[in-house]
Amino acid sequence: TKFRNLPPIVSMPRKHERSLANGEIPRYAIDFAPIVHLYSEERYLPYDISKFVTNFHVEYENGTTIPGFESLTLQKMGELPPEREIFLTSESDFDTDPEWITGSKNKPNLINGEIKDAPATLIVVDKGNGWVDAYWFYFYSFNLGPFVMGSGPFGNHVGDWEHSLVRFYKGQPVIVWISAHGGGGAYFYHNLEKYALQPTHPIIFSARGTHANYVSVGQHPHDLPYGILSDFTDRGPLWNPTKNYLGYTFDGEKVYPGSTNTNAKHVGREVEFGNWLAFAGHWGDKQLPDDDPRQRYTLIGGHKYIDGPRGPLMKNLLRLKPCERHKWWNFWAGCNVRENIKWGIGVESEGYNCGNMFVNIKPKWLRRTLQRITYGGGFCYLVDLIYG
Repeated sequence: TKFRNLPPIVSMPRKHERSLANGEIPRYAIDFAPIVHLYSEERYLPYDISKFVTNFHVEYENGTTIPGFESLTLQKMGELPPEREIFLTSESDFDTDPEWITGSKNKPNLINGEIKDAPATLIVVDKGNGWVDAYWFYFYSFNLGPFVMGSGPFGNHVGDWEHSLVRFYKGQPVIVWISAHGGGGAYFYHNLEKYALQPTHPIIFSARGTHANYVSVGQHPHDLPYGILSDFTDRGPLWNPTKNYLGYTFDGEKVYPGSTNTNAKHVGREVEFGNWLAFAGHWGDKQLPDDDPRQRYTLIGGHKYIDGPRGPLMKNLLRLKPCERHKWWNFWAGCNVRENIKWGIGVESEGYNCGNMFVNIKPKWLRRTLQRITYGGGFCYLVDLIYG
């Protein structure tokens, strides 16, 4: 309620409504950036986009190679046609898990959390009247999809862009939103766990294989009830994206390289890499055809390999609500900002979800009955379906 009387958020503010200059990355965007626990046994780690793209040529949807793009660099990405249905297409078999797919050496430094060869991407968007959105994008070369009822994985794709949003008002963090499976979750900043050594940084958790983001550890059912489809997070290596990042601002029409960068040893990369963010196509191969021996399809899980994702500027950066988009069933486009942590379930979880609502209920038999009903995602799933 204390935010209701604040001035409105504007997707494309006029000059007098802005608080930042083009290319200006405020210090608070760095100080309050999320820090990411990768999964302890993650097979597909963050990767350097400038190295990643050298493993591809570029094709139209019909499979024709785009002339002049038989090979690729990050600098050339900005020269591609401004079309959505073009695809980075692998020069070698990604299904054999080459190093450019696994990023096996890109584990965070145990002391400061830096990944030297996998910069994150920060895009700052001024939303007017003192509001500023800081988007942190995390790139992985491969998305290992979930397993359904013991079968899978399904929904694998080459290239994987995940992101978080920290929304500020006059330099103070208000909301943190994190991406997961075409949706995500929004939380008030003050409710999130913070990094003990630098308590301004909220902690988020990257799920095994899918890299979907959560605010707690354990098993996270999604899209289907009772754990039929789940992600898993734990307190694996801690990645601090602020130690190595590319910084930009975006005004709704144009991207500006950051004029300030707290990474002294990385200054100038934004200009060197050119206008790669303008690429509107897919950061990975087109869905494999059904006759490809690597492809598989089942009625329950769908295809094993699907289209690669689109890049950061395709993620609705001008949004007014913190949520990127809503799922098909959320026809009212609700975007609930949570006051409470949404805990995982299972033996690795550190909370009790909706069961916490009933800890003070007496008699004991009634409390246990209510907790048993809510455990495993039943009641909680329905509540989440309605409210976000």
